[in-house]
Amino acid sequence: MQNIQRSFYSGSGFSDWEIGDVTIILHNGIYHLFHLIIPNHDYIAHAVSNDCISWKRVKNALFVGDPGEWDDDMLWTMHVCKVGERFEMYYTGLQRKLRGTNSMIGLAVSYDLYNWEKKNQGIFPIESKGPYYESMEDSPRKWLSFRDPFRIEHENTPYYLVCARSAQGPVSRRGCIGLLKQETDSIQYLKPLHMPMVYDDLECPCVFELNGRYYAIASIREDVKVRYWFSDTFLGEYHAFHANVLLPQGNYAARVVESINGKTLIYSFFYTSGLINSHRVFLPPKQLDTDEKGRLLLKSFDHWEDIAYDVFDQNHFNKVYCLFNNATASYTIEDNRWVVGSRSGYEIFVVEKPADDFIWEGVLSVEGMGKLGLVTDMDEEGSGYYYSFDVVNGHIEVRAWGFNEADIRSNFNFKVLQDNRFTINPRYTYHFKLIRFGNYIELAIDGLVKLTLIDYSYNNHFIGLYSASSVVSLNNSFIKKLPPLEDEYISNA
Repeated sequence: MQNIQRSFYSGSGFSDWEIGDVTIILHNGIYHLFHLIIPNHDYIAHAVSNDCISWKRVKNALFVGDPGEWDDDMLWTMHVCKVGERFEMYYTGLQRKLRGTNSMIGLAVSYDLYNWEKKNQGIFPIESKGPYYESMEDSPRKWLSFRDPFRIEHENTPYYLVCARSAQGPVSRRGCIGLLKQETDSIQYLKPLHMPMVYDDLECPCVFELNGRYYAIASIREDVKVRYWFSDTFLGEYHAFHANVLLPQGNYAARVVESINGKTLIYSFFYTSGLINSHRVFLPPKQLDTDEKGRLLLKSFDHWEDIAYDVFDQNHFNKVYCLFNNATASYTIEDNRWVVGSRSGYEIFVVEKPADDFIWEGVLSVEGMGKLGLVTDMDEEGSGYYYSFDVVNGHIEVRAWGFNEADIRSNFNFKVLQDNRFTINPRYTYHFKLIRFGNYIELAIDGLVKLTLIDYSYNNHFIGLYSASSVVSLNNSFIKKLPPLEDEYISNA
């Protein structure tokens, strides 16, 4: 059974992938989302939310300029922030007569976040210049990246980060976080804040301070992931830990905002195929924290707990079923503990889920070797989502796997939707937290979010565990219901 009716915000109109790069500002308890409209890039849309999950469109913010103006072709990524008594939007514009080859940074202002006026005079628009950055006269690609602005104030001085290109280095590795400093009535071009010397572009850059360190994040086109770097000072040298992927594949255009409760939230949209130019959906945010070494930690948004209700502990789950009736499989039910296993081949141990939207938490303990994991949205034939735990190598992946009635030569659908690494526990005991909300999937292992994605393949009525040549115990598990998704497009689905 497909689930195509309950989606997160995607800016949908004629096309389901119209949402582009995003920025959020929190003002008077309301989150304001501004985003591009793909593929035309002809205006910047505006939506509002009181929980950063359900969104409602309001008055559009900005449109391309009139013919002949510097931004008369397309509008690209923007950043909105409060400066004094007004709000300022720094946005990327392209010009038709240059066929969009020279992206520049413009300014619009508002006093209420709903009505915007362009203010492109004086230092704006800003364009790429040497000696640190490529210019129109010195661009091997014949088009410039000087876009995705982000304003940050440091020691009472405004700086701007941009997705830029160094004037030096291999052509496909010049991507950098460009750095500009605003004087009273001029812009000073500084050396790049960070240049990894690896990527073609570092899109949607931003910098924030958390627990005494500065962190720079950027979205990477090469593998469609979000990465981060750290420094002890804002203008200092930025470094990478041994692993610096912050959001797994398919998450893009990430930036941060402070929540109503003062937490640092990271938000992004998601490419549903994991590839650029596919259906895009704006995901619920995650929270950021750091460990003792200063590494960023990705955690679930605490608002989920605020809205959850009707807790069912494991003793009150529905009856357990073996879907495949594997003769080598067995299970025992104890007080808040199941022990399941299959000596040879697969078996799936399921119960009927209590609601379409839920949080499922518990502890998985693994005995011996073999294959194992969680399942959700299963039907009687085993079609649904498989969350595969490789506890030896610390690898987690979610698969959409099931029967394909449309092709008698390949009667199966099988797709790895997303994967990630997790820290191996020598006792092979792991706490999990699985959120299924609309078409959203989020899985945390030992408190850290490892999978975060949207998929539309399945919405069937069983959840549970699977085993193949393994013995697994599920301990102290419970399920909390979540209220249905509120979305302004549900009635049109």
